Amino acid sequence: MAQQEHANGAANEGATLVGVVHAFNVEGLAGWMRAHVDGFMGTAADLSVEQFQGGQSNPTYRIRSGTTSWILRRKPPGKLLPSAHAIDREYRIMSALAQTDVPVPTMLGLCEDPEVIGTAFYLMEYITGRILWEPTLPDMTPEQRRAHYDEINRVIAAMHRVNYSAIGLGDFGKTGQYIERQIARWGKQYLAGCEGENAAPRIANMDKLMAWLPAHLPDADATAIAHGDFRLDNLVWHPTEPRILAVLDWELSTLGHPLSDFAYLMLAWRMPPRAFRGMAGANFKELGIPTEAEFIADYCRRTGRESIPNFDYYIIFNVFRIAAIIHGIWARALAGNASDQNALELGKRAERLADAGWMMAQKLSGNTPTQGA
Repeated sequence: MAQQEHANGAANEGATLVGVVHAFNVEGLAGWMRAHVDGFMGTAADLSVEQFQGGQSNPTYRIRSGTTSWILRRKPPGKLLPSAHAIDREYRIMSALAQTDVPVPTMLGLCEDPEVIGTAFYLMEYITGRILWEPTLPDMTPEQRRAHYDEINRVIAAMHRVNYSAIGLGDFGKTGQYIERQIARWGKQYLAGCEGENAAPRIANMDKLMAWLPAHLPDADATAIAHGDFRLDNLVWHPTEPRILAVLDWELSTLGHPLSDFAYLMLAWRMPPRAFRGMAGANFKELGIPTEAEFIADYCRRTGRESIPNFDYYIIFNVFRIAAIIHGIWARALAGNASDQNALELGKRAERLADAGWMMAQKLSGNTPTQGA
């Protein structure tokens, strides 16, 4: 399914198009589209290619022919890690979810032959809508904010209720012990960033969290489809209604623990505005946004849970995970991939997150938390 474009050719509200940073073989794409896209009979000269600005590791483009648009997502050029940038997994999960209540774009085709445009890619429906970035939704009324957050709650609950085996995703990831495996994975990455010349320093509270997290695992285990990066700006909204038209950026998706996935979304309630666009300290009643407790209660109602015991544990785990990711970026920056000033700021962010995570862990353990303890 193609999508009719805005009359003025502008990108969706909240999305930014830039010059093509990662060029590819447009002639090869045109040939592939003639064979795989119903109604397309054009050549490379008929295609307009624009790249979206953003932090996705898989470059994303708007492809246009006349007033019709599509979205192309591809692996980046160059040598890649074997398991990284798995666009075939993104294509597979969105194709499977098309038969569920989880809104996803229509997939039009996957090409795994790198000879066609230079790397593997897939083409999907272009959806006209809004991308929202600020979690307090500053341009809305309290009623509109509440309606938008209720829709977010509905969609993440629907995703976690999907019978993944019934839609052919039973082998999409390992089942069980997701958090244990994730602690080991991110702990290993954190330690790797502490090794070698120009390595990032070890962070005392990261070391403590690495020991605390596996020692305090909640008893309850569960497996569901986990998006891995479910947040406000990965959603495409209807142009005027509080309705999600598509969940995007499935690069980190797998079979995982639903409460870990949910807690990642809930970090917005815990983080200050300057940290990952959080909204801690906001007047939720005045804004019309559900409080953390209200949002959790709605999720539990929709997923058939009475409550979420040990919810803070899942929050702490996600803080650790993000700190490990930032520490890895810090290590790469110190190795010469960014300015020293940027590296210093990354280091401060990783340290602040580790400190916050450890303070929460101390509190959850019944100890009196002290900064840097």
